[in-house]
Amino acid sequence: MLRLPAVAGRFYPSHPAGLTKLVHDYTKADSRTLPIPVKACLVPHAGYVYSGHVTGSVLARILLPTKIVILGVRHYPHGEQAAILSRGAWRTPLGDAPIDEPLAEALRRACPLLREDSVAHSTEHSLEVQLPFLQVLKPGFTFVPVALGTVRFESLVSVGEGIAQVLAASQENVLLLTTSDLNHYEDDATTRIKDHKAIERLLALDPSGLYDTCRNENISMCGLGPAVAMLTALNQLGVKKSDLVKYATSADVSGDRDAVVGYAGMIFS
Repeated sequence: MLRLPAVAGRFYPSHPAGLTKLVHDYTKADSRTLPIPVKACLVPHAGYVYSGHVTGSVLARILLPTKIVILGVRHYPHGEQAAILSRGAWRTPLGDAPIDEPLAEALRRACPLLREDSVAHSTEHSLEVQLPFLQVLKPGFTFVPVALGTVRFESLVSVGEGIAQVLAASQENVLLLTTSDLNHYEDDATTRIKDHKAIERLLALDPSGLYDTCRNENISMCGLGPAVAMLTALNQLGVKKSDLVKYATSADVSGDRDAVVGYAGMIFS
């Protein structure tokens, strides 16, 4: 199937030249940093005007492989709780990004909870907004889209363990690109306090701690599920190193400090 863009012209520019320039603008500030191979990263998924600079800072640090699993959140109550697409391509203003069918099939075998479902992906922006960055920075990449709506800890752990199994068995490097925004729509000071509690657990590679902290502290991290699955996979893979590349809130752009969203960019190697 060909999945058409759902948020072009709203979350990011719909004109190819303007979109390409914007991606370069967001990554050029870090162009002097030598990219390194990493196992995973965490990037936001808001409109580029708010969070594109955070995503750009992260991806500029990474030696991007040609195979990428994009693990995002299902914001809308439609489709499967753990949705994958195994065939076809996703279109953006920069062209079509092909799905890696063998990698998708391996994930489906390793993660029984993943179900083939185009409905959950049809209007979901969390994965789509990553593609133009990758199309500019790593032409020719292939990817697998996974959207998680479930908040059951055991299910998230199961998905993470399956992802780790596939990444460990792969003969090629595969990046696990996970996407989440942090706390939503509280004032800037409160959001920064809450966000750094979540970031502490992310840096500690602590999936249960992150899950419990977000629930106990009422941290509205929309990609909690994907982040828990990612941390589970990284623990299985023996990853020990984590870095916070950049943190920001929407107030840094809008000036509105009464109702903000937090954004963290992180790498795990």
